Amino acid sequence: MPESVQRACPVCGEVSAKEFMRKKGLRLVRCLRCAMIYTNPVDAGLVSGAFYEALAEGFYLAPDKVEADYAAVRFARELRLLRRFCARGRILDVGCSNGAFLFQLGQHFPGDYGILGVDVAGPALDYAASRGVPVRRGAFLEMDFEQRFSAVTFWATLEHIVDPAPFLARAAAVLEPGGHCFALAPNFRSLAVRLLGAKYRYILPQHVNYFTAETLRALAGRERTFEIAAVGSTHFNPAVIWQDWRRRGPVSDADRVELLKRTTALKRNPMLGPLKLALAVAEKALGAVFLADNLTMVLRRRSDG
Repeated sequence: MPESVQRACPVCGEVSAKEFMRKKGLRLVRCLRCAMIYTNPVDAGLVSGAFYEALAEGFYLAPDKVEADYAAVRFARELRLLRRFCARGRILDVGCSNGAFLFQLGQHFPGDYGILGVDVAGPALDYAASRGVPVRRGAFLEMDFEQRFSAVTFWATLEHIVDPAPFLARAAAVLEPGGHCFALAPNFRSLAVRLLGAKYRYILPQHVNYFTAETLRALAGRERTFEIAAVGSTHFNPAVIWQDWRRRGPVSDADRVELLKRTTALKRNPMLGPLKLALAVAEKALGAVFLADNLTMVLRRRSDG
C-alpha cells in the first residue's frame, strides 16, 4: 500500500478542491462543490487501521486517559443525548476504543441496555473486554450481526473515517426501524477554531474530516434511510483556547491526556460549583449559535426504510 492516499470529498464525492490550510505535514482542502474541509492526501495507515493499532498503547491506553475516560462524569452529555432518544435497547458503539462509554452506560442505567463495541485497535479492545465490555474487533462495514440495534453511536469517530458515508449506510442497515444513530464530531466553526486557526490542537493527522453543521447535515442527507432528528453544538473548554494560543510548538498526545485529566478532576470537584455553572452558561450560549467545541447529530431510521 502506498504511504499516502488521495481522496475525493467525503461528503459529496467531488474531486475538485482548493487548498485551505497547511499544518506541519497536513494539507487541508475545501471542496469546491459542498465546502467540506478535509485532509488530502491521508496516511495509508488511516485507511487500513494500522495507525490506530500503533496509537492505542501510547494514547488510548495511557493511564491518565483511561482513568479520565472511566470517570463517572466523562460522558455526561453523550449519555443525556442517548437517553433522550433511546430509553432502552441494544446499543452498538462504533469506534468504541477502550470501551469507556459503554461501561458508563451500563453503570448509570443497569439493565436498560444491551451493549456491544466494535473497533480496529486491538489493545484498546483488549482493555475494554477486561472491564466487562463486550467487543468485536474488525472492520464495521464487513461485520454481520445476529440482531438489529436500537441505536448506533459514533462518538468522536466520523472525523477519523476516510470515507464516512458507507458507515452511516451500514448503521442504517443494522438499526431497527425507528432506531437512532448518534454522532459527535469536532466543530470546525467553533469559537476555538475561529480564534486559533492552525494552532488548534485538534487539527491533527488522525482527524481527516473537519465538519461544520452544514457539512454534517449534508453527509447525513446522502443516506435516504435516515431522517435528521436533531443537530446541536456542545462542550466548551476555554483552557484549550488559552493553552493553544500561548503554545509555540505542536500539542503532544501527552499534553492532550494531561488536559483531559485536569478537566475531569475539575468536573469532580464539588467546591467548583460557581465555575462549573459559569462554564455551563457559556457552553449553552455558544451552542445556541453553533460555536461550541463539538457538533452532535441524531438520525432516525425511517420505519419504511
